[in-house]
Amino acid sequence: MKTFRLLAAGLVIGVVGYWLLGPGPSSRLGAAEPAQVGSATSSARAALDAPPPPAPATTPVPADTSATPPAPDAGGAAPAPAPTSAAGALLLPVQGINADQLQDTFTDARSEGRVHDAIDILAPNGTPVLAVADGTVEKLFDSVRGGLTVYQFEPSGRYCYYYAHLDRYADGLAEKKTIKRGEVIGYVGSTGNASPEAPHLHFEIHVLGPEKQWWKGESINPYPVLKGQQAL
Repeated sequence: MKTFRLLAAGLVIGVVGYWLLGPGPSSRLGAAEPAQVGSATSSARAALDAPPPPAPATTPVPADTSATPPAPDAGGAAPAPAPTSAAGALLLPVQGINADQLQDTFTDARSEGRVHDAIDILAPNGTPVLAVADGTVEKLFDSVRGGLTVYQFEPSGRYCYYYAHLDRYADGLAEKKTIKRGEVIGYVGSTGNASPEAPHLHFEIHVLGPEKQWWKGESINPYPVLKGQQAL
């Protein structure tokens, strides 16, 4: 009996000692530690949600606005630029005629001691006659020598262009009508004192005086102008 009481007392002492000297309550209960503010997980998310840092400033490079030179041809030489018309150049007034076919008849003699003061451009009867430049029809006139004629003033009023021996006028042509370079104004013929066997356009250029009289002016040679050798 005494022995049993000693064993019981020892067991009680052992249990009390373990309770006082063992691990703390939190460890015994297995309680989780609270999450720390600003943990690695929350910091990473904040980094992802934040706007990206501004890009470093860079100095803009100016664009190259210089013209690209033409590529060389097979021989290594750059092609020549396209030719441009000289200022004041006139259109050839007879359709289908090129500059190589013109003849300089400006100083040719005519009857009664006259000088031609024009060039004749041979072409089949009915070939369209074209306005050599923009301008206005100043006068339509049927004369003994020139037959059916057109006097055209250019916009500045300095020059008059004279077309003669027309077979007929273009439909709708009228005095004071504005016409454009290349517009058909009539057709080659042999009216007036021209030979029916050689229909042609008689073409003159006059420098008008201050009075702007369509029948009067200083004649200049159309040949070098129409050839592109001389500008008005």
